[in-house]
Amino acid sequence: MKSSITKHYNMTRERNPLVVSRVVGDVLDAFTSTVELRVYSDGRMVCNGCNFRPSQVVAQPRVDIGGDDFRSFYTLVMVDADAPSPSNPCLREYLHWLVTDIPGSTGAGFGKEIVSYESPQPSIGIHRLVLGLFRQPRRQTVDAPGRRQNFNTREFSRVYNLGSPVAAVYYNCQREGGTGGRRAL
Repeated sequence: MKSSITKHYNMTRERNPLVVSRVVGDVLDAFTSTVELRVYSDGRMVCNGCNFRPSQVVAQPRVDIGGDDFRSFYTLVMVDADAPSPSNPCLREYLHWLVTDIPGSTGAGFGKEIVSYESPQPSIGIHRLVLGLFRQPRRQTVDAPGRRQNFNTREFSRVYNLGSPVAAVYYNCQREGGTGGRRAL
């Protein structure tokens, strides 16, 4: 007989869209969300598993960070977990955007853009675009990676002492004429 704690953990894990979609595992380690992260693209709020076409994500998303601690700073990482294709993600994680030193209770526009936003342009399959938010231990200097492909969010977090994410959201994106889709959660 499973204990109630184990049963609760399994139910939570099974219902968490970041776990079900394998964002936790492929890109992020398991974490507990402690900060509200609101992302808007093409006038729509981004919810885990929602679908966007490349024409809807041309402009960088608006990112708002909740809370009331103006002394905290955050780093935002946006990656494609399925580059160049979900069946062969050999360029996982493709870095689309990197912003640091975002003051708490503001948005990405108040931070320091280290890697400029590059809109997703998937050519094959349905790609998971992941936005992960990390609390910084202090304002800090972050070096831009030498390339966008094969970025590693976990390694980046380790190098800059960011720890586990404090929030994350992902959306699906496929080419304009693509059909099908991942099930929205």
